[in-house]
Amino acid sequence: MQSLSTEEIHQMFSDAVVRHGPFAGLRYAEMTSIASSLYPKLLGSYESELHPWITEICEAGYTEIIDVGCAEGYYAVGLAMRVPKAKVHAYDTYEGSRQLCAACAKLNRVKKRLKIRSLFTAEELGSIPIRQRGLIVCDCDGGENEIFTEQSHRQFADWDLLIETHDCYDITISTRLAELFRETHELRTILSVDDIQKAKTYDYPELAGLDLATRRAILAEFRPTLMEWQFFTSRSNPRV
Repeated sequence: MQSLSTEEIHQMFSDAVVRHGPFAGLRYAEMTSIASSLYPKLLGSYESELHPWITEICEAGYTEIIDVGCAEGYYAVGLAMRVPKAKVHAYDTYEGSRQLCAACAKLNRVKKRLKIRSLFTAEELGSIPIRQRGLIVCDCDGGENEIFTEQSHRQFADWDLLIETHDCYDITISTRLAELFRETHELRTILSVDDIQKAKTYDYPELAGLDLATRRAILAEFRPTLMEWQFFTSRSNPRV
């Protein structure tokens, strides 16, 4: 089996174009990923546990999409590309993320439908009316504890919510959110796949003939533990 150096892996993805997955064809403005691994995104394996849900999202007719913790724009720009009728609102408190997201949006010709802002709070929803169906994608490293609260949760009643919960920082988060939205939303959950299992089981043409160590170097997302995603579907706007 072939082993590749870090330089050879980097060269493999030097075109900076996502190869597979729901955002195949997305072009990166720079070979940079903020607070996450670059190669899984360019390969298209990144968070592949969510791919069935992302496909569902792209076909659901969302007109407003909010991405909280947008980083360089993988989801914000990817969803803007895949859901052409949607207005996308991307939030990130790090200026470098916002700059990269803006560059990525421009490169992929979705800049006019994507607004980029800094801090997201529930009060932001007042300026984002839902024309037909709204979705919030949230990955903010435990910040979900401050966004979705007893005081604010009713403001999210009409929105679908895809939240990566960070119980590694606060073990109560996923349990609390499930209870918080129990009356207003239906809940589905899924767990992440360990990096070693990804190296052993994921099947992409680019991985053919590579040894396990190289496969892991390409696929690894370096999560601190198995993570949980929660997909809350609003009862006020059921899927058809």
